[in-house]
Amino acid sequence: MTDNHASGPVPPTSTSPTRRHTALPKARILIEALPWLTRHHGKTVVIKFGGNAMVDDALKAAFAQDVVFLRHAGLRPVVVHGGGPQITAQLERLGLTSEFKAGLRVTTPETMDVVRMVLAGQVQRELVGLLNAHGPFAVGMTGEDAHLMSATKRFATVDGERVDLGRVGDITGIEPGAVEALLDDGRIPVISSIARSADDGHVYNVNADTAAAALAAALGAETLMVLTDVEGLYADWPASDEVISRLTESELEKLLPDLASGMVPKMEGCLHAVRNGVRTARVIDGRVPHSILLEIFTDEGIGTMVVPDEAGKGEPT
Repeated sequence: MTDNHASGPVPPTSTSPTRRHTALPKARILIEALPWLTRHHGKTVVIKFGGNAMVDDALKAAFAQDVVFLRHAGLRPVVVHGGGPQITAQLERLGLTSEFKAGLRVTTPETMDVVRMVLAGQVQRELVGLLNAHGPFAVGMTGEDAHLMSATKRFATVDGERVDLGRVGDITGIEPGAVEALLDDGRIPVISSIARSADDGHVYNVNADTAAAALAAALGAETLMVLTDVEGLYADWPASDEVISRLTESELEKLLPDLASGMVPKMEGCLHAVRNGVRTARVIDGRVPHSILLEIFTDEGIGTMVVPDEAGKGEPT
């Protein structure tokens, strides 16, 4: 007599070994992100896009994925960008020289035309395109649009003397209404760091770190993230490559006079942000793919985080 039920799979029993699921580590990663997703849901995050992340194609693509992920995860990302390498390259193509004083590009009216063209017409458009490859999210703006950023002419001091830098500006005011409207509509604002002066009507080139920090404060952002080409703020560079993972605004203020010139605007921006209502400011390594997600959604994080003085040592961040 044949058994018609002999063929086919045997149903598992209570004594059967648990089937190994190769995707289980992915579930653990997602669960690790849960408290951070809860904490940051609905919060505004301002990200300064710069360094190697904006010239390497693979890193640019990973950055766009991270920002869209933040949006889908319920955060409100805003991107602020500069474009130093691209500006220099375009000036060279046009036969115009780049002169720097006190670490800042001397910006003639001719150079300013190139700056506007490169930032708003090249860098911003490429970034908007990368973000919109994932859906109709990104909207490009400059600091000129809707009076978003106002600036005044900036001077530098070299060897004790005041130096005219041309069309280089300092932020004097932020009108965030247009950005807030875009965020409320589910969009991702992508902002070029140029601003118009109410005093003389000129358009000025503004440091993108400074612009991002001012915008983060004006928006009441939860976090300012600054992408750069180092792991974070080093405790004793170049003697040591140990990265400071967390410090308060007072601790940072003491360190500022001894920092390398390239880190000064970034850390000054972080200091301005946390002193003006931003809960945390972070400098992270933009050379690491998906560094934004690693910083926000993992227990370890990467880079250096600056917090207000009143933030307790045991307070979750």
